[in-house]
Amino acid sequence: MSIQKTTLAALALPVALPFASFSALAQEAGTNLDTIVVTASRQPSRANELLSDVTVVDRQEIENAGGHGSLEDLLARQPGLEIRRTGGLGASTGIFIRGGKSEHVVVLIDGMRVGSATTGTPTWAFLPLQQIERIEILRGAASSLYGSDAIGGVVQVFTRKGEGPFRFDAEAGFGSQRSIEARAGISGSTEEWRYSLRLADQRTDGVSAQKRRNRLTHFTNTSYNPDRDGFHNSSASGNLVYRFAPGHEAGVNFLHSQGWNDYDNNWPDPPGAAGDYQSKQRISSGNLFSRNRLHEKWTSTFQIGRSRDDYRNYIDGHFDSRIRTDMTQYQWQNDIELPVGAALLGVERRIEKVYNSGTRYDEDERRITSYLLGWTGNLGAHRLQLNARSDRNSQYGSKGTGLIAYGYQFAPEWRAHLSYGTAFHAPSFNQLYWPGYGVPDLEPERARNKEIALHYETATHHASLTFYRNDVRDLIASNPSTWVLENVDEARLQGATLAYEGRLFSFDLKASADFQDPRDRGRDKLITFHARRHASVSVGKRHGALDWGVEWQGNGARYRDVNNRERLPGYALVNLRAAYRLAPDWTLFARLNNVFDKEYIHDSIYSAEGANVFLGIRYAPGR
Repeated sequence: MSIQKTTLAALALPVALPFASFSALAQEAGTNLDTIVVTASRQPSRANELLSDVTVVDRQEIENAGGHGSLEDLLARQPGLEIRRTGGLGASTGIFIRGGKSEHVVVLIDGMRVGSATTGTPTWAFLPLQQIERIEILRGAASSLYGSDAIGGVVQVFTRKGEGPFRFDAEAGFGSQRSIEARAGISGSTEEWRYSLRLADQRTDGVSAQKRRNRLTHFTNTSYNPDRDGFHNSSASGNLVYRFAPGHEAGVNFLHSQGWNDYDNNWPDPPGAAGDYQSKQRISSGNLFSRNRLHEKWTSTFQIGRSRDDYRNYIDGHFDSRIRTDMTQYQWQNDIELPVGAALLGVERRIEKVYNSGTRYDEDERRITSYLLGWTGNLGAHRLQLNARSDRNSQYGSKGTGLIAYGYQFAPEWRAHLSYGTAFHAPSFNQLYWPGYGVPDLEPERARNKEIALHYETATHHASLTFYRNDVRDLIASNPSTWVLENVDEARLQGATLAYEGRLFSFDLKASADFQDPRDRGRDKLITFHARRHASVSVGKRHGALDWGVEWQGNGARYRDVNNRERLPGYALVNLRAAYRLAPDWTLFARLNNVFDKEYIHDSIYSAEGANVFLGIRYAPGR
């Protein structure tokens, strides 16, 4: 099926649904209306009251994506998101939201920011699916809530927590390319305590990250290395919470992930050499928190957190370089119930310190102090959200951002909202201080985002259509004649996202289609590595003990150069999954990715994985 046909099918869903007989279509309810979302306003809100474009990925969808899967692959099937990866599992990856850059995404783990302050991006491959309970994706300008970098949006990962009686669960499996995965964990709660501890391991021999000659682009690689580029990741996560009085609790959360991946270097030294390159990565995030109900209408939450992104590079088994980012974070947030709505008052302090064994930066530390205010409220059928934030950065001074959003409930099933927000992206340490490349007086990139959306919601269906336009100024780019960075480019990121999630004729259905025009206004060209159309559809069904599903993902053509001359062809992928409950606590599962062994690329020299299969068994009591 072509991407155009599937896109048209997805487009028809929200139009057809309101006129369907839901008593005939809907089975007993799944209910997305009761879903609670935190990321959209930093306060718990019902999903059907949100004034922003949000997707929630729950544990069931995460489990369905497991088995030779990754967080990046799962995100690439969500509305508004695209992926660029330089090889198979473990390879360097960029995630784009609504046509923005990879640096335009804030990533949080349990409320704490993670990522590299040198590159300005997180290391996606080492955020393991096995440790994740839930993902919230906020699309659109969100700097008024989360500060620098939230031009495209925010991805917040919540690690797995404990609830109910003591429980042990485990999972193991194997698959193509000598892939092996295993995980185990304990969790539970009492009246005073909640706890969870989990361990996981994932490894694969992988595929060669590059080809000698790519038949899709006819690009010849002079430094081709035919070896397999493997990947290994070990991870642990945990939390412990103590409720010492009604309305008062304190606890700790942590995630630690480390491993290695082999890769092929596009710029070997000397040119033409095909050495063995390996990177070792360590990602960690942890926080201590205290949540206190100081008054029946006032809740105070204080957190102290620390995250680390530690990268080491090896060539032919010998140490080459090390790059590390340490972030220390303090957050104090106060949520106050008012006669109308609720207020948010917060203070944040973040200290970023970097180290590079091969380069001495003019500055290796910066401090950001932030103040934020917010208010959300319902007035009958009307909803409002106001946010303002000031970030004072020791490198470039102060930056203020804001958001105003309004929503109206036309009928029990119909609602609409519109919003205007500003955002910015602070230059990374590499952009400021890398010798011969960085410029210390670069200004932050600035964005103004407008969007309007229409939603149709019942207990079993949610369809939405969102239009957006994000004007980004002072984009940081290399001068083509000197390769030195400048604040020169302007971009207009505009488009529409259609999304549906629900149950039709006893089938679980999730579909989205994106029509976008991310344009470099100076050259009047499409921004590199962004397709004008991309879409995804997943269909699942349960038959007694059998649960099966089909996934389709399509991406249009993209360009790898700013002048839009080097075209990367579009592609469509089909995945299959199945799970069979052998006994109440035991499930056998299988996943087949890229069923038709489609050859596709994210860049002209890098390989993508062909067809692969994974089989496993899961022990999960009480589910």
